[in-house]
Amino acid sequence: MLKVFKLFNNKRLFILLITLVLFIVVMGFSLGARKALSWPENFLRDTTGFVQSLIYKPAGYIAGFFEDIGNLHDLAEENERLKITVAQFTREQAQYNFVQATNEDLMEQLNFTKAQKLMYKYDYHIAQVISLNTEPNNSTLVINLGSKNGVKPNMSVISVEGLVGVISEVSNFTSTVKLMTMLDINDPNSQPAIAATARTKENQTFGMIESYDPKTKMLSMNKIAPNDPISKDDVIVSSGIGGLYPRALMIGTVESVGVGQFGLTRTAIIKPAAEFQDWKQLIVVFRSEATE
Repeated sequence: MLKVFKLFNNKRLFILLITLVLFIVVMGFSLGARKALSWPENFLRDTTGFVQSLIYKPAGYIAGFFEDIGNLHDLAEENERLKITVAQFTREQAQYNFVQATNEDLMEQLNFTKAQKLMYKYDYHIAQVISLNTEPNNSTLVINLGSKNGVKPNMSVISVEGLVGVISEVSNFTSTVKLMTMLDINDPNSQPAIAATARTKENQTFGMIESYDPKTKMLSMNKIAPNDPISKDDVIVSSGIGGLYPRALMIGTVESVGVGQFGLTRTAIIKPAAEFQDWKQLIVVFRSEATE
């Protein structure tokens, strides 16, 4: 019995020694310079890489998603700055032919008051469209700027393409915009007519944008003198006469010119520059005198 027990202990010792020798050999093999991994090492590395890809790829997507959300605010601000830049470029392009420097000299010579001079200096404020009413007799929309932001009734509202309408009602934080599609001088609820001229013909062309035809989707410019040089494809802008609409706001282009009412004047059909659609953002035109 004692011999058997000793033999068993010797076998355990022998196995332990063999295992230790194999372990040392494997360690030496692993630490040595090799060009390729053994198949157990390859299996272990591939398995580990696969598991890591299952964990880190979704984690990377989630991290990227939240990073994109963090960048949305910066993108929105940049988008607003670009829209303001485009709007300013549009207005300045239309205003170029007014020869602003000459006008300022004339203002001095004619003793224009400070208030009159401020009428021709204005700024742009981006507004988000909250809701839109497309009823034929009540074409309006609501924006997220109100009296707390300095908005007042009769301020002009434009898109990057052109004039859209005027502010009709103002609350603390929102305002209602009456669209040009409501323009009709025979309707007391309509927005006022727009004194207009043609770009490059500012001192020769004059007329009143008085109505919008929902069927043809065209504006009508009336009270044009018989000898007025207005012609097809002329670009029509606000003249600033009357003081309600700022000068040089884009209105549209002339589609045709014909004989006006009673044959004493002419009428031009104007294609609006602004596309009356489901806007997301618009621009409120602030005059310096309105922000004081």
